Amino acid sequence: MDLDGFAWGSRTLIVGILNVSPDSFAGDGLDDVEAAVARAARMARCGADIIDIGGESTRPGFSAISADEEIRRVRPVVELLASELGDTPISVDTTKAAVARAAFDAGASVLNDVHGLRGDPALADVAAARDAWVIAMHNQRGRPAADDPVASVLDGFRASLEIALAHGVRHERIILDPGFGFGWELAANAEILRRLSELRVLRSPILVGMSRKRMTGAQFGWGVEQRLEGSAAVTALAIANGADLVRVHDVEAMSRVVQMADDIVRR
Repeated sequence: MDLDGFAWGSRTLIVGILNVSPDSFAGDGLDDVEAAVARAARMARCGADIIDIGGESTRPGFSAISADEEIRRVRPVVELLASELGDTPISVDTTKAAVARAAFDAGASVLNDVHGLRGDPALADVAAARDAWVIAMHNQRGRPAADDPVASVLDGFRASLEIALAHGVRHERIILDPGFGFGWELAANAEILRRLSELRVLRSPILVGMSRKRMTGAQFGWGVEQRLEGSAAVTALAIANGADLVRVHDVEAMSRVVQMADDIVRR
C-alpha cells in the first residue's frame, strides 16, 4: 500500500507494532531478526497497513541506548522486511536522526518520533531530505500540568508542525499523535479520547496508540497481558471519535475491531 495514494477518511489504517527492544512494556520485544521479520509478515497478512519498528523502549523510566546499538537492532530487520513485504510501508520508531537515516537507507519510508521533532534537531532535516512521512507525537512527559489536556496537545502539535514545515517536511505527509500514556494520567487520557475530534482542526491525519497501555485496563487491575478487550474498546472509540490510524500490538484481533467500527462510522 502506498500512503501517497491513500484516500484519508475512506477507512482506518492499522499500524502494527514490532518491538526489537528487550525491555518493551508490553513484553513482546524480539532480539532475533528472523523472528522479528516473521512476526511482521504475519501482521501484514492479518491486516497491518504499516509496520512500525522500534529498537529503543519508550516506557516510563526506560534506559536509553546509543544510536549505534539502536541501529544494530533495527537496520537488519528493516532491510529484510523491505525485500519481503513489497508495498507495505515500514516506519521507524526513533528519536535519533542517525537511526532514522540508517532505517531510511535500509528501506523505511515513515518516521515515528515520540518527541514530535522537538527533540533531536536533525530529525526534521533527515525526514525532509528523504521526503518521508512523519508521525509527530505530542509528549507530555516533563511538561507542566495542563488544565486542558486537549489544548496542550494542540499546542504541541502546532510546535511540531512549525518545526516540520520550517525544515521542508511537506504538510500533507505529517500525521499527528496525541501521545496517550506519555505523561498523562488516566483521566486526561480519557478526556483526550472523548474530545479527539477537536484535534482534527489542524487538518492532519490523527494516529491513536493506546494498545495495551494503562488506560486499557489498569484501572480495573488488568495486567498488560489481560488488556486485549480494553484495547479493543478504546480502538473502537478512537475510530468513532475521528482517528485515521490506530497503532496496535494484536493486529489480527484489532483488524476485526477496525472493520466493525469502520462499517458503522464510515459507511
